[in-house]
Amino acid sequence: MKIDLTDTTSSKINKAIVEGRRAVGTPAVGMVLTLVIVTDEENAYDALKAANEASREHPSRTLVVIKRHARSPRGRHEARLDAEVRVGTDAGAGETVLLRLHGELGARADSVVLPLLLPDAPVVVWWPAEAPGVPSTDPLGSLAQRRITDAYAVEDPLAALAVRASSYAPGDTDLSWTRLTPWRSMLAAALDQARTTVVSAAVESEAENPSAELLARWFEDRLRVPVERVVSEGPVVTAVRLGTPDGEIRIDRPEGPVGMLSIPGQPSRVLALKVRTTAELIAEELRRLDPDEIYASALRTQAPQVLPASQVSQVSAAP
Repeated sequence: MKIDLTDTTSSKINKAIVEGRRAVGTPAVGMVLTLVIVTDEENAYDALKAANEASREHPSRTLVVIKRHARSPRGRHEARLDAEVRVGTDAGAGETVLLRLHGELGARADSVVLPLLLPDAPVVVWWPAEAPGVPSTDPLGSLAQRRITDAYAVEDPLAALAVRASSYAPGDTDLSWTRLTPWRSMLAAALDQARTTVVSAAVESEAENPSAELLARWFEDRLRVPVERVVSEGPVVTAVRLGTPDGEIRIDRPEGPVGMLSIPGQPSRVLALKVRTTAELIAEELRRLDPDEIYASALRTQAPQVLPASQVSQVSAAP
């Protein structure tokens, strides 16, 4: 069910949500959080689609904030709120409100969003593309327990990581880090099996991949070893090599949904390492609302040197 409201207010939107819920028989007690998506028209469809899929695991009220910039000087001073309320099958497993803020109202989005938050429920704010320099002090970001950005979606991902490192606050996270969860899990399990000391590391990926950058920083932070950051043809992260006195622990995923794990003295094995969808990434992030201290520590670690693959020798296995 969809309800369109033009030149409306937050109170009218709340009434429309209640009316729509009654019409389709959808209860509100199952909502576990409020997800606020701050985006533009270009990215709104994909972001909302991902949020709807994630809502099947985390039923939520999703508020999509779209700031519309007027072309004429007169339009820039006109404040108007248009909304589209979706309940039932049109809103996944929750309820959705698209908020289009015109003119000066875009600078006061928090005043529109605040009355629409679910009472006594956590708030998560997600910027699918461009995000503020300091998410925690942003008017919308300050309402949230969890703030999600995505360095991969911006023009200069490594510069975005530098900004995130300088402005980090507990509750901040980035989908570039979330994409590493399968890699970090596999590597931790491999080291548990190998029972050896890591003396060097290398991460191979396409140029300026923020996930590879965070993975390299994570190695430097946790293993305290030199890390080579190698540029390959991609896509995304293609290989990780850990040098040990017994040989090289290696995960290769040149392309496709599977990778190959090699541990010295053990047969090679196939791993599931598919590139996950945005919906899967958001669903993972919504499972936890506490600060991610490991991400914060890796983010603040000094970036390792980036070398082209043609200039990189094999990682030495000597201590």
